[in-house]
Amino acid sequence: METLKGKNILITGATGGIGSETARLLKVSGANLFLTGRNAAKLQQVASDCNVTTENTFALDISNGAAVDELKEKYFQQLPTIDILINAAGIGIIKTMETLDEQDFLRSLNYNLYAPFLLLKAFLPAMKELKKGLIINIPGVLGKVPMAGAAAYSASKYGLVGMMQSVREELKRTDIRITNLFLGGVDSPFWDNIDLRVQRDKMINTEEAAKAIWFLCQQPASGVVSEMVLQPFNHQAI
Repeated sequence: METLKGKNILITGATGGIGSETARLLKVSGANLFLTGRNAAKLQQVASDCNVTTENTFALDISNGAAVDELKEKYFQQLPTIDILINAAGIGIIKTMETLDEQDFLRSLNYNLYAPFLLLKAFLPAMKELKKGLIINIPGVLGKVPMAGAAAYSASKYGLVGMMQSVREELKRTDIRITNLFLGGVDSPFWDNIDLRVQRDKMINTEEAAKAIWFLCQQPASGVVSEMVLQPFNHQAI
């Protein structure tokens, strides 16, 4: 296992349940963190909890190209390299086709597919210069197995998986690793605004989901964990 001490890590979606717990674990392990999120107040709270300076945070909408360009500039003002990019940002819109509208569909694609594309364009070149790095995305099980009412969400996550698999082919002559984490149901704020009857008490908790990411950040230099699947016992879809 590789040590996390001194690693330079960017976490997008650090204000979410999984992102904030991941930040805490990585900071305790000695990593240098740069945190982003959409909610500035929540971001500062997470940064304070993790002992991350204000200079190493940036509140933005990662589906905005100009904002991601600014993020890149601010990141490299604080940290010289990027060892690990963890994309824990995204949105979940679960609606039937009868209630799903064009705006819902496009928002899903913007946050869950277009935003990761923007992050790749901004930060992959720095990894390619050094020919090493790790990129972790979280497609979730709905990026592998569809569910009724998840047409927009699954479309965006299937697209994310396909994009990263294609990019992996481009990087075979480097030591840049790409890992997709397929999480099952996680009891996080993701479900707060979703009108769906679910048993959150039987889901994976955010701490355990974060530990999976923490583990993946330490995968050995001689190999790569291309995929990890973590699901609740009562709802194994894969």
